[in-house]
Amino acid sequence: MATSERLTYCNCFASRKAARLITKLYEDRLSTVDLTSTQFSILIYVDDAGAASMKDLVDGLVMERTSVVRALQPLERDGYLAIGPDQEDARRNVVRLSDAGRRKLAEALPVWQAAQEEFERKFGSELASQLRESTHKLGT
Repeated sequence: MATSERLTYCNCFASRKAARLITKLYEDRLSTVDLTSTQFSILIYVDDAGAASMKDLVDGLVMERTSVVRALQPLERDGYLAIGPDQEDARRNVVRLSDAGRRKLAEALPVWQAAQEEFERKFGSELASQLRESTHKLGT
């Protein structure tokens, strides 16, 4: 069944469809290292930040708190992340990458790079750049 004409011109539908298609490409690749695209993003974010609060993750990844919590659970269970008190403010918990998390991230980076290259092969580096730029503009 074809997409209805109204949906064809709906920005929300188009962006959600694009997100599903792009996510599938990355999920297919990252599944080979037993990560979801969300889990990979969390590992990258925490690695770059050094330590991240729940608020940092929610804001930085533009996700609902419950979705972040759900994604953190298997990462913590598998020993890739440690959640504990902030060194500067013990009342605040932060997420840190463990040594196992650094190893998992090192394993996942070439797989992610392959997904990046596949995306750019399929859609072109110019479109990929435009997509990243326009998404950044949406968030500002």
